Amino acid sequence: MAEEKRKELKELGEFGLIDHLTKGFKKVNMSTVKAIGDDAAVIDRGDVFEVVSTDLLLEGVHFDLRYVPFKHLGYKAIAVNVSDIAAMNAIPKQVTVSIGVSNRFPVQALEELYIGIEAACENYKIDLIGGDTSSSASGLVISVTAIGEVEKERVAYRSGAKEGDIICVTGDLGAAYMGLQVLEREKQEFLANPNMEPKLADYEYVVQRQLKPEARVDVVYDLKEAGVVPTSMIDISDGLSSEIMHVCKSSKVGAQILSDSVPLDDLTKQTAMEFNINPSVCAYNGGEDYELLFTVSKEDFKKIEKNPDISTLGQIVSEKEGAFVQTKLGERVPLTAQGWNHASK
Repeated sequence: MAEEKRKELKELGEFGLIDHLTKGFKKVNMSTVKAIGDDAAVIDRGDVFEVVSTDLLLEGVHFDLRYVPFKHLGYKAIAVNVSDIAAMNAIPKQVTVSIGVSNRFPVQALEELYIGIEAACENYKIDLIGGDTSSSASGLVISVTAIGEVEKERVAYRSGAKEGDIICVTGDLGAAYMGLQVLEREKQEFLANPNMEPKLADYEYVVQRQLKPEARVDVVYDLKEAGVVPTSMIDISDGLSSEIMHVCKSSKVGAQILSDSVPLDDLTKQTAMEFNINPSVCAYNGGEDYELLFTVSKEDFKKIEKNPDISTLGQIVSEKEGAFVQTKLGERVPLTAQGWNHASK
């Protein structure tokens, strides 16, 4: 019998791997409303839906302690999980935090980590309710599970976008990616000259967006106040292109993105040009912005069009048209998902 050919993780990619490993699982509990395949799972708790999301942060993969302060790391660990809760149009309520740590870290370092965790919990008005600790032979490992709550009629999935819906995004994009480029450049200069002084003063905004991102729970409140329920929603963790493609795949639709519609901060554009990077590439493929991408009906869009934190990117089109960027000259450039893929690294 021929030996089965070894299949590499990169052949499937992160989301393909998840689909492959979980394709045989079936729901057995009536309370499970939504399982794998969205930003968070959804559980029926009677009057409301409970939403649950979990995430891993691994040293050397998701963060580099040569330039990431423990306090910022603790804050970010909570924020990125809270972002998944917000992406379901839900409000975060609790988190659990588990860590794997080696004896190379003193207690003081972990105290700093938990100062950041506490600050995030206070900011997002959530409770730390448990977790676990273990030794680690491969650096610092952080696992966070976030739990939230949403009225049943207000939950938003990736799968509800409809043809004609307006595509919206919060904040600005690409800053976190450029912050990472600045930090990596400073790291290389430090390795070459340990006596050098980091030059970060002129890059404060982009560096902060990388080290201490904020989950857009505020926009969830804004949408509720406006009486708007998104037809679909996702947070931007892997780059705008990837997230648009996720919505299109889940909703079985296409997307028309106007080429000059992507919101970019001036410092992001300036820094990108300094690194000889097209600023749009930072937004489409960079990731870690943790802004919210969502769609709304044209009628609902009128209720939020004056919100300064919300920009429009384009509209949902038919599935057969696919996802594309439309240039000012009318050319359609196919959109490809080139964002962060853990399984390819």
